Amino acid sequence: MAMKKGPTKGSGGKHRSKLRGKGPTPKAEDRVYHKAYKAKKTAERRKASDPRLAARRRVAKFSSDSDDLVIGRNAVLEALRVGVPSVQLYLATRIEHDDRTREIVKLAGGAGLHLLEADRLEMDRIARSGNHQGVVLKVQPYQYSSVQTLLEQSAKRARAMEAASPAARIAAKPLFIALDGVTDPQNLGAVIRSAAAFGASGVILPERRSASVTSTAWKVSAGAAAHMPVARVVNLTKALQGLKENGYYVVGLDGGGDAMVGETGFEKDALVIVLGSEGSGLSRLVRENCDAIAGIPITNMVESLNASVAAGISLYAVANARRKAAAEL
Repeated sequence: MAMKKGPTKGSGGKHRSKLRGKGPTPKAEDRVYHKAYKAKKTAERRKASDPRLAARRRVAKFSSDSDDLVIGRNAVLEALRVGVPSVQLYLATRIEHDDRTREIVKLAGGAGLHLLEADRLEMDRIARSGNHQGVVLKVQPYQYSSVQTLLEQSAKRARAMEAASPAARIAAKPLFIALDGVTDPQNLGAVIRSAAAFGASGVILPERRSASVTSTAWKVSAGAAAHMPVARVVNLTKALQGLKENGYYVVGLDGGGDAMVGETGFEKDALVIVLGSEGSGLSRLVRENCDAIAGIPITNMVESLNASVAAGISLYAVANARRKAAAEL
């Protein structure tokens, strides 16, 4: 009988796979047959039914950090009156109604808004504050225009006025107002309101270091933001250069200007008025791209004017200069 060469395979070789470890023993609460597992599942069901945690889950669906919210009865009522575009209205359950809340519900219903009831905890989390008075309004993000759209709209208006009188053509000349470093949304809202009042063609904002058209700006504009186009640009200096290539003149507003507002000589042309921040004024590059720097005469008792006030005065000065030029024709 022939013998195999080498050692004979022993039991260790035959059953090696059975000798492998199966890892650590699972915890008692992870073994489906153990009473600790049943106790764990019972606790999870009890926790899921907790009204406070359920409220948190509902709130997570309602809102996020990026939501634009109007909080409080007076603020919500004012926003609805001026027509701030909104998505839905949150009301506290069992809220004590007064004249304001009744009008809020009426206006919201007329605008076709979704009305959602929420308990006190939900309202606190939606508003991220306890001072909501049981009313929170979620508004839509503002739809910005582009500078190209503003140019096309202005050109269309100018073509429509070509057959009109010379005075009408002067009045129809495009007029934009650009803001350089204005970060207060209330100032922005007031500027939009003034721009609409004096027949401006649009407002131009930089994307960085500038206020946005939030609910606050909407309210201060008294609804003017609904029909006054606002464009946002990545680089304000390049935007001004592009406007100059399209035949626009740029007048910067600064206390140390070499001319008076309304007396720069560019009022009868397509014009852009640039306002800087109340503290630092116009940035260097923006200032260098201005065709003229104009100032508003004020007494020495006041160092500078609020940006929105300066915008209103400048727009009035341009409108007045155009009226005088039209009357002389």
